[in-house]
Amino acid sequence: MILAGIGAGIAALAAGIGIGKIGGSAMDAIARQPEAASKIQTAMIIAAALIEGVALFAVVVALIAK
Repeated sequence: MILAGIGAGIAALAAGIGIGKIGGSAMDAIARQPEAASKIQTAMIIAAALIEGVALFAVVVALIAK
């Protein structure tokens, strides 16, 4: 049970780091090309949703595999 909690925590931490990198890179890109903000924002939201999906899957697998 402890290892399942550690696995779920690592998955959540990795998802947070990934989404943070996406957000930071998107802000840099929008600052460089403000006219492309809508396209960048759309791509950022899609990538963040995919990361959240993978993180949720990892948490479920970690808790089931106990």
